[in-house]
Amino acid sequence: MSKVAIITGADGGMGQEHVKAVANAGYEVIMACRNPQKARPIWKELVAKTHNSKIQIIKLDLSSFASILEFVEEVKKQYDHIDLLLNNAGMLGHHTAVTADGVEMTVGVNYLGHYMLTRQLLPLIPAGSRIVNMVSLTIRYGKIDHDIFAPVDQKHFNRFTTYSDSKLALLYFTLDLADELKAKGIYVNCADPGIVSTNIIRQGNVVVDKLCDWIFRPIIYKPAKGASTMLYLALTPGLEVTGKCYARCKPVKLKRKMIENPYRAQLHQKTEEIIQKITSKLKNEEHS
Repeated sequence: MSKVAIITGADGGMGQEHVKAVANAGYEVIMACRNPQKARPIWKELVAKTHNSKIQIIKLDLSSFASILEFVEEVKKQYDHIDLLLNNAGMLGHHTAVTADGVEMTVGVNYLGHYMLTRQLLPLIPAGSRIVNMVSLTIRYGKIDHDIFAPVDQKHFNRFTTYSDSKLALLYFTLDLADELKAKGIYVNCADPGIVSTNIIRQGNVVVDKLCDWIFRPIIYKPAKGASTMLYLALTPGLEVTGKCYARCKPVKLKRKMIENPYRAQLHQKTEEIIQKITSKLKNEEHS
């Protein structure tokens, strides 16, 4: 029986490296991409490079619960198991925005969308499978002592603060899910790629971005290097660790203050409430 992998944001800089390595390891790969048309040339190139014809694109917009549910239904039609889930996609918005479901966009994509996707896919994930979430070194600056889901106006919007909050929330989801699935033999970890030369670090200012290209990009990680930690957790034989955060392919010691955050349980409860509210709304719209 073939092993099957799902990689979100598979057409991005690190996403392509993930697809390449996972396909070379013999997996059937689902490239979960927001814009399949844009991803198609990349898919074609990856198929040629890996000589793996069992790579396909399925549309997934993590900012839309309707899209997530459609994606999961399509996966269920084609597969009865998923052995590897790499929640790689991420965004660092320049302006305030909301998802199709009314959630702050960065948090909606980086955290809530992946939370919903993973939960929906769990029935297909057997013992021995691995789930790896992409976090960030900015988790140390994140805070969840407020409503991170609420949209904010542009005046009060800080892209780095919001990004850090979303990645900290994803870390907590990783730790909670690892505890939940440990008895089932499913391994859940997260990877910090470091500062990587991808489009996510662009500032949206032509002059600043040019200076960044000339001065900053040459000294930070290339996508292949940034992808290495997630791939280490995904593909290393016999690596039976769970509930850990890795950077540079080594475990990171998380501070007790971070792990024992009193708002962590509150975040979980609020997340479940939002998911229930949005899914109920979608069901009502479907039957109306």
